[in-house]
Order: sequence, then C-alpha cells, then structure tokens
Amino acid sequence: MNWMLYLQATLGIVVFIAIPLPFSTARRNIRWSMVVGAVALQFAICILLLKVPFISQAFAYVNDAVGAVGHATRQGTAFVYGYLGGGDKPFEVTNPNAVVTFAFQVLPLVIVMSALSAVLWYWRILPTVVRGISVMFERTLGVGGPAGLGATANIFMGQVEAPLLVRPYIATMTRYELLILMTAGMATIAGSVMVIYAAMLGDQFKDVLSHLLIKSIMSVPASVLFAHLLVPEITSSKLERSKEPRLYTGTMDAISRGTTDGLNIYLNILAILIVLIAFVALTNSAIGLLPEVAGAPLSLERLAGWIFAPVAWLMGIPWAEATLSGSLLGVKTVLNEFIAYLQLAKIPVGELSERSRLITLYALCGFANFASIGIQISGIGAMAPERRADLSSLALPALLAATLASCMTGAIVGIVAY
Repeated sequence: MNWMLYLQATLGIVVFIAIPLPFSTARRNIRWSMVVGAVALQFAICILLLKVPFISQAFAYVNDAVGAVGHATRQGTAFVYGYLGGGDKPFEVTNPNAVVTFAFQVLPLVIVMSALSAVLWYWRILPTVVRGISVMFERTLGVGGPAGLGATANIFMGQVEAPLLVRPYIATMTRYELLILMTAGMATIAGSVMVIYAAMLGDQFKDVLSHLLIKSIMSVPASVLFAHLLVPEITSSKLERSKEPRLYTGTMDAISRGTTDGLNIYLNILAILIVLIAFVALTNSAIGLLPEVAGAPLSLERLAGWIFAPVAWLMGIPWAEATLSGSLLGVKTVLNEFIAYLQLAKIPVGELSERSRLITLYALCGFANFASIGIQISGIGAMAPERRADLSSLALPALLAATLASCMTGAIVGIVAY
C-alpha cells in the first residue's frame, strides 16, 4: 500500500476545493458545513456502491442487463447490415477484430438505449428512481426543487434533455440553481452514451458500466459543491408536482420519439468523431513541424499531458503515469470525452496501472468540454430565452466546476477502491 498516493489524492481534494475560491461571487456566504457534507456524501456513495457486497452485486446485474440489450441490438444490426452489423460472415475470418465495425455494431446501441430510456420514463420507472435520489440529495445537501430534480436527472439523461423536466422553472431559477443545473449536465454523461463507453472499455474494466453509473451519481453532490463555492446563494425555488411536464403521450410515442432522438445522437457522434479525429490529425501534423522535444515529435496529446499532468497527480496518480493520464484529460476538455475514451481503450495495459486507469476512467466521465458551452447556451436558452445572458456568463464557471467535480470523483475512487 503506497500511502503517498493517498496523501496526494487527499491534497488534491483540498486543492480542487481551493481553486474556485478566487472566482467566488461571495466567499463570506460559503457554508463550509455544506462543503464538508458534500465531500462526505461522495465518499459515502462510493463506499456503499463499491464496497457493500449486495449493492455492488446489484450493479453487476445492471451490467448483465446492458449486455443483454447489446446482444439484442446485435440481432437488429445483423438483420439490417448483414455481416457488417455482426451477422454471419460470407468469408473465412482470420482477424476477428478487423470485422468489428464501430458504426454498424457498437454505436447503434445508443439508438436502442434511447428508445428504451424513453419507454422507462413514460412508464414512470426512471422518474421514480430520479425523484428518490433527488430526495436524498435534498435532505443531505439542502438542494431540492427544480435544481435538485434537474441535476439528478442528468444521471440518466443528457445535458439538454434533463432541463426539459424543469423547463417551467428555468426562467425564475436563481443563478446558483442555474449553475447547479449546468454543472451537473457537464459533470455527468447521458445513459444512452454511457452504454457505448461500456462497450468500448469492457475488455479493460470489470463491470465498467457500474463505475460509469457510480461516477455520475457521485457527480451530483460534487456539482452542488463547486456551484456553491462559485455562486454561494440560497436555493429558494419550489417544485410543484402538478407542473412537471409530460414528455410522452403513450408507449409507442415514447418508442418513436426515443428512436428519433437516438438516431440524432448516433449521427451526431459519427459526424463529430470524423471531424474531431481529422482535426487532431491535422493539428498534430502542424505541430509535428516544430523541433522535436526529448527525442520525440510534439503532438496535441503530449502538450495536453504536460498541462494536465499536475491535475492527474493531484488525483493520486503516480508522476510517472501522470503525463499519460493528463493527456487524456486535456483531450477530453478541448475535444470531448468520446475521443479521450477511444484513446484510453488503445493504451496498452502496462502503461497505466489498474488504479490509475480507474481514476482516469472516472475523471473522463462527463461532458465538461468547450463544445458543451455552446450546447447548453443554445439548448437551455431555447427553453428560457430571457436567461441567455445568465447562461452565457455562467458557462465558463460551469465548465470549471464540472471539470473539478470529475477530478474530485477520480481522487475519491482512488482512495476508496484501493
């Protein structure tokens, strides 16, 4: 047991909390009891969901359920795309990995999960779970109402879809509540893409979906914590159950609209992957024209690694591995977590220890990148045009808060899991 790594992570938690203080709008109003409570709650969630046997076993069943959904999806892709979608091959396969097509075999899972999530929402299964979790956060952190419900919904829904649940209240939310909603959206990932990352990283992590889900749950109190440090106001809005919007009119409507939403996500992921990977290649080609440093050509990943290596070290990652982990954090922030996870999946097992790999998995899990700023301003702004000015002014604070929230969950899981 390397106690130095635990001391690093503990120091990191303190530093992460200290970073927002110079940017706080009213440091004297910070409730330090709430700050301590939020950190303690993250530790409690991590311990309960990772270390309590019957709870961790329940999460293992979630992985099995998603595996069943993946198998069912493969039946659909095989019918539509034939051998490209995983059907019988009309030739002898000598390299199985060469016939696994990401666009036709892995990514269609997002469409099925989107439709399934819509059905579960209409059947009131997901809303019941969301409300149950939001009540826990309200009683422990004092954050309820629209902000608490919207932030909790981000565990399962996207950063624009979740605010739809509290759309009637966005116009009257305080800046603190609005920042909580934005931060939680960036600090978590939608359930529909969560399963894609689980499929991508399943060979490297046992029960990877459980870890991604645990991270999103931990990110809610972390989002409240950093939003409070930046804008320490008092939540005052109340949620009236009668005003909660109805998203679907029936089961078939949920399937239809969920499928359409999933298709939009599918096409958007395909397009953004093509463009961003091309941009990374072009950027690396341009940077590669500069003189070599330490006997190797410069690249976007190397530059990001040098910048974010101290952040990785503060999460409890050894310095020898901090540059590699930091490069993924940089790629996630500048581009998106999808590209970062693709690169994480390609890293040989020996280059990152199991502990460092798990910490990095948690730190990368979230929509905290510059593109999300535009997505939230346009998406949430369309629901409440009068709040566009507030959304714009809170965009960078939300990005900072969400990044720190993800880093804190990485530090905590490094302490708890090992």
